[in-house]
Amino acid sequence: MSAKPTKERLLEAGMAMLLERGYHDLGIQALLEQTKVPKGSFYHHFKTKEEFGLACIDLYMQEVHGALDLCLGDETQPPLQRVRTFFGAVAEKYRGDGYLGCLLGGLGQELSGVSEVFRARVEKCFSAIAERISGTLEEARARGDLATDTDPRELAELLVNCWEGAALRCRLARDPAPLTAMLDFYFRAAGSR
Repeated sequence: MSAKPTKERLLEAGMAMLLERGYHDLGIQALLEQTKVPKGSFYHHFKTKEEFGLACIDLYMQEVHGALDLCLGDETQPPLQRVRTFFGAVAEKYRGDGYLGCLLGGLGQELSGVSEVFRARVEKCFSAIAERISGTLEEARARGDLATDTDPRELAELLVNCWEGAALRCRLARDPAPLTAMLDFYFRAAGSR
């Protein structure tokens, strides 16, 4: 038996299954079989599948914020490099997952038209990521690495949007090339003043 608490085991397995299968194809029974958790234990921690899915998003965002803290907080690197390092770390995680892309992007595409709760949560997550990145882009602007008339928040939103599109193409091709090409283009364009 795993030393991890039941809730953590369910969420970790659930995140992987959501990434691979999506929300609608995530069967609670399959999750229980994979984690060897009794049904009653699942419902002890989560009232509904929706609550479970939202908790998976929250855990995913804890990981994202951890990576943002690590990469954006590395003041030994220039600000633009810190942002690029974050996305490089994300690309490496995608590689480890078999290039299935972004959990947020996948759930957003699948559920935004049918669940206002999921649509709002995923949008809030993307906004939080862009907000964190915009602070580092503001540093880049203050250093003169970006044009003075650059709007760091707008540039951060554009980066997140472009990344999500590239992540979808990465998933479709099972290849990191779209991610690399997008980052190369973005940082070349952002750095040209």
